[in-house]
Amino acid sequence: MVLADMTQVSRQAIIEILRQVQDPQRGGDIVTLGLISDIIVDGAKVAFSITTDPDRIAETEKVRAKAETAVRAIPGIESVTAVLTAEAMRPAGGKTEQAAGQPVRQSIAGAKAAVPGIGAIIAVASGKGGVGKSTTAVNLALGLQYLGLSVGILDADIYGPSLPRLLGITGKPEQLDGRTMKPLQALGLKLMSMGFLIAEGTPVIWRGPMVISALTQMLRQVAWGDLDILVVDMPPGTGDAQLTIAQKVPLAGAVIVSTPQDLALIDARKGLAMFQRVEVPVLGIVENMSTFVCPHCGKRTDLFGHGGAKDEAERLGVPFLGEVPLDIAIRRTSDEGKPIVASDPDGSQAAAYRAIAAAVLGALENRKGNDQRRPPSIVIEE
Repeated sequence: MVLADMTQVSRQAIIEILRQVQDPQRGGDIVTLGLISDIIVDGAKVAFSITTDPDRIAETEKVRAKAETAVRAIPGIESVTAVLTAEAMRPAGGKTEQAAGQPVRQSIAGAKAAVPGIGAIIAVASGKGGVGKSTTAVNLALGLQYLGLSVGILDADIYGPSLPRLLGITGKPEQLDGRTMKPLQALGLKLMSMGFLIAEGTPVIWRGPMVISALTQMLRQVAWGDLDILVVDMPPGTGDAQLTIAQKVPLAGAVIVSTPQDLALIDARKGLAMFQRVEVPVLGIVENMSTFVCPHCGKRTDLFGHGGAKDEAERLGVPFLGEVPLDIAIRRTSDEGKPIVASDPDGSQAAAYRAIAAAVLGALENRKGNDQRRPPSIVIEE
């Protein structure tokens, strides 16, 4: 039997099993009710979505758990990921009231199901690679920890994970119950990365759906425990994986990292625009590699320009969180797995990251205190 036929049989087996899962409040099985979508089968790994009304997240979570358990019982299935999604729910008559010519707009607040035990999730993103995003994410997490918070990091770059090298840690996560993984720990941070699951240098050759499935598992099937903040080191760019994270992860906000160079700022605008489009608050912009001071003569040189990210933040109306110099000590400690905030906490470089961490925390508290955050939403054109 060819692979395509095997995949088709597996999908059908999954559908038949899901027909046995009832939604008590709607009075029917979740397949007949049309709640199942995006069934992805890759060998022994399965992922699918269950549509829910935004007001029924808690009730549907019980149905989701039953569906996941039912599919996992199929012989040969090794892992299952079921996620909740939401869309505008229509009344019985099939029509949704709207102004003439206007799209129907339905909030999906709560559709991004919270991760138990985590107070806030923030994304550290960049419009392109090579701007020091991962180094910034790790030192930001340590800076937040310095402020007295319990912090974890999720390395969401499936194709190029860097967390193991940046924190000098290796090993595989412990399986707690055959489904949930125990995060690794370093310098007081809880960690999860594809780099812990595959050997360094091994390429991950996956299509988009499997990347999304892996990210979902690393977020929701990890025993994070109680964390004040989970920092998500986003993949560079604004592709499918980045957009899916922004849409499905309950992000409290995003931090954009850029160098002051005009070319980098063009890509930073794209990343910022992506978050704004899915209504994730942008907490601010960090200017990395802001300036270089020669360790021998003390002369300052702006290799990539200076102040461009600050000017861009002012132009776009988002906070400027601070700048980090281009410094050999930051590069060296990162390569050695000893981030500068931990290895030289009293140095000027660490002080720059701690100041950015304080600014990020202030932005989070300010948004919460002033109730400025709008719930994410989707637009369905009639």
